Amino acid sequence: MPVPPPVRPPSDTELLSTLFDLGGEVMSVLDLKELLAKIPQLIARLTRFNAFSVYLLDEARQELHIEYAVGYPEDAWPRQRLHVGQGVVGAAVEEGRPILVNDIRLEPRYHGPLRNMLSQLAVPMRRKGKVIGALNLLSETTDAFTSQDEALLRQFAAHVAVALENARLFKAERQYIETLGTLAEIGREMSSILDLDVLLTRIASLMKRLIDYRTFGILLLDDATQELDMKFSVRYGDDATPKRVRLGEGLVGWSALHRQPVLVPDVSTDPRYINLVPDARSELVIPMLIKDRCIGVFDLESPELNAFTNEHQELLTLLASQAAVAVENARLYDELRRKEERIDKELRFAQRVQLALLPAEPPTRLHGADVAGRFAPARELGGDLHDFLAPEPDTLVVAVGDVSGKGAPAALYGAFAAELVRSRTLRRRYTPERFSVSGVLQAMNTTLHDRQLEEYYCTLCYAMFDLKERMLTISNSGLPYPIRCSEDGCGQIEIPGVPLGSFPSIEYDEVRIGLQRGDIVVFCTDGIFETVSEGGAEFGARRVCEIVGTHRTESARVIVDAIFDAAHEFRGHAPQYDDMTAVAVKITI
Repeated sequence: MPVPPPVRPPSDTELLSTLFDLGGEVMSVLDLKELLAKIPQLIARLTRFNAFSVYLLDEARQELHIEYAVGYPEDAWPRQRLHVGQGVVGAAVEEGRPILVNDIRLEPRYHGPLRNMLSQLAVPMRRKGKVIGALNLLSETTDAFTSQDEALLRQFAAHVAVALENARLFKAERQYIETLGTLAEIGREMSSILDLDVLLTRIASLMKRLIDYRTFGILLLDDATQELDMKFSVRYGDDATPKRVRLGEGLVGWSALHRQPVLVPDVSTDPRYINLVPDARSELVIPMLIKDRCIGVFDLESPELNAFTNEHQELLTLLASQAAVAVENARLYDELRRKEERIDKELRFAQRVQLALLPAEPPTRLHGADVAGRFAPARELGGDLHDFLAPEPDTLVVAVGDVSGKGAPAALYGAFAAELVRSRTLRRRYTPERFSVSGVLQAMNTTLHDRQLEEYYCTLCYAMFDLKERMLTISNSGLPYPIRCSEDGCGQIEIPGVPLGSFPSIEYDEVRIGLQRGDIVVFCTDGIFETVSEGGAEFGARRVCEIVGTHRTESARVIVDAIFDAAHEFRGHAPQYDDMTAVAVKITI
């Protein structure tokens, strides 16, 4: 059997070529996990080993930890940590040079879980003149590594350091993009929450997606007391007493006053610190700003030193600005809701008052006439008014009016006009010789014009029924013409007039009409006549006349309800644009 030729060791040229190829391969990997797994595979093409680990340096803590390992027990290497200078790896990092150990049994500095190893080669990794970690090779045989291995690994470690830096930058950039997306998503979610308590709870939950805090609090500034009031906390000490901090006091007060973040690696060295959390060692305070105004702060504290970084500060500054807007919106919404509740309560009361001021039934001891009225405002309150008065026996006064505009202002103006109607009407009891129907409108016009409310005016029809003489005296100031229905037919009583309050010194005409038993007189505001259907058609006076004629033999209440029912049916699903009032008077003797 022929003997195989001896294996020829690779030449220096071949080793350099291999090293060059490995450098290219390791530099082509940007995913950090993939890179760490590939490093021992590439080193195996340069030398033999039984165990391998990559140590990375935590510069702040001056501590080395294993980022990736091969040949270690699974539960051993995640816990392996070395201070700079500790063990062979720590010494290589501290001295900035490779350390080759041919017999670990004779090396007192060896520190590690693998006691069956006999050789070690620790090579520091440098990037821009700074050591960032080390490559660590172990073998179960003595004299396993040579000076040539040391030289090759030193060169390869330089490539690995660059590759690790690139992978870290790539990972950081990818995380930054993901974080920006997360911030945008968080911002959208926060802006949709208008309940302040729910919002503060959600902010704390959403923040966990950016930073794994242990203790977190949201303090909001009370402008009245100039104190920061703890509105929400997570594990904020054992004391459940609400925390309040004066503006300018402590780290949170300083941050709010100066509108600047505060990052303190060790609170024991900062004289501004107020001990609210007994075991706190480091703290990060972020002001919640709206333009140049601070409304509160985020306060994060940790029992560990150096728990927070500049990256945390930058991210939470962005989040705090979004949260500030959301908190302000929630506050404004709450204030608006409370105002709306108060206004709604006041409007409901005003509705009751307005309805109470309208006549519920005809005057008592009224003989010879059947009277009914109905009112439907377009909004909560309306500007229409109507009243039935009996200044003397066998006398009935009906007033129907419509104030320009709608809502509360029109209702107030209408209440004043209605009071003028009552006061001017009841004066007839004491000075009947000086009373006239048109004189009531003239007096009201003077009073309303003197109030100088140019944007408001009132159209009003004033009618006095002398039931003994069966005579109607009527004067009008711009209300739609009333309708009279008798045996001879139905039609409008044409009597024009200028709206009350528009111009001074206006004189109004009077019309006197004789009445018969069964005659009906109907007064409507323009909200009835100008009711618009879904197709844009107008209800009109003709339809009102037809309804009155159809129900002529029925009561005044039936006639008024029939007018409203027909107007509602005609309008369909179209909105009600104006207040609606109808009053019917039927002569019964």
